Amino acid sequence: MLSGRAAALLPRCDFPPRDTAIACAVSGGPDSLALLALARAAGLEATAYHVDHGLRPGSEHEADVVRAQAAALGAGFVALRVECAPGPNLEARARAARYGALPPDVATGHTADDQAETVLLNLLRGAAGDGLAGMRAGTRHPLLGLRRRETEALAHSLDLPVVHDPSNDSPAHRRNRVRHELLPLAAAIAGRDLAPVIARQARLLADESALLDALAAELDACSAAELASAPAPLARRAVRRAARAVLGGGHPLDAAATERVLAVARGESVACQLPGGGRVARSRGRLFYVPGPFLAAGGPSAAPE
Repeated sequence: MLSGRAAALLPRCDFPPRDTAIACAVSGGPDSLALLALARAAGLEATAYHVDHGLRPGSEHEADVVRAQAAALGAGFVALRVECAPGPNLEARARAARYGALPPDVATGHTADDQAETVLLNLLRGAAGDGLAGMRAGTRHPLLGLRRRETEALAHSLDLPVVHDPSNDSPAHRRNRVRHELLPLAAAIAGRDLAPVIARQARLLADESALLDALAAELDACSAAELASAPAPLARRAVRRAARAVLGGGHPLDAAATERVLAVARGESVACQLPGGGRVARSRGRLFYVPGPFLAAGGPSAAPE
C-alpha cells in the first residue's frame, strides 16, 4: 500500500504512531482521500467518516463513493447525515453541523493552501494573534505540511475516484473568493507563491500564542487586581480563556467585549454585557462570569477554577 509517492510525503505529515486508531473526515475530495490513503500508508487503523449535509441533489450517493474507497484502502467507514437548511450563513452553519457530528478528535485533510486561506479569512474577520496562527499543526491537521497539488497528485496516482463539490467553485462563499481571487492577486503582487509564506508565519504565530497562553494561565481571571495589573496582552488572554470556559465554545470574545471586562476589572464599571447574553459582574474584588440572562438576585453565576 505504501506507494513511492505516499512514502515521499509521509515524513512531512503529523500522524500518530503506527497501529494507532484515527478518525478521518472524508468528503470524497482529493485532499480527504489523500488523508485516508496516507493514514493507511502510515500503518494506522483508519476509519473514514463521511457527512452528508443533504444540500445537493444526489449528495447521498457520495457516501457510496467514500465507502468503496475506504474498503479498497482497508479502512473502516461511517456514514453520517446532518440537516442544514438553506439560508443565511450556510457555510458556517454547515461547518458547525459537520463538526458537531464528527468525532471530537477527527483528522482533516487541510493542506498548507487551506492554512493560507484560513489565515486570510481570519484576517478579514478581524481576528488577532490566535486567528492569524490558523489551524494548529498536529494529528488533527496532519497534512498542513503538504500542498494541495501534492494531495491531488497522490489521489490521481492511486486512481481514487474523486467527488467534485460544485460549491467549491461558487463565489457566494468567501473562502472560494480568497482561494480563486485574493491569493492569486496577492501572489502576483508579491511575485512569489504566498501559500507557504503565510503558512510559515502561522506556525511562528502559533508558537508565540502557545507561550502567551501558558503565561496567561497563571493569572486568576476572577481577580480584578491581577487582571488590572497584568500586561494587557496577558490580561486579554486570561479573560478570553475564562469566558470560553464558562460561556461555552464558538469564537473567543471579540476585542470590544474583552475590553469591557477589563474595564470592570479596573473598577471603571461594575458589570458588562457579553455576546450571547452573558455578563461579567464585579463584587468584592472578584469577577463573576455569568452565562445566559443575568438575574440581579439569586441568578446563576460561575467563575473559572
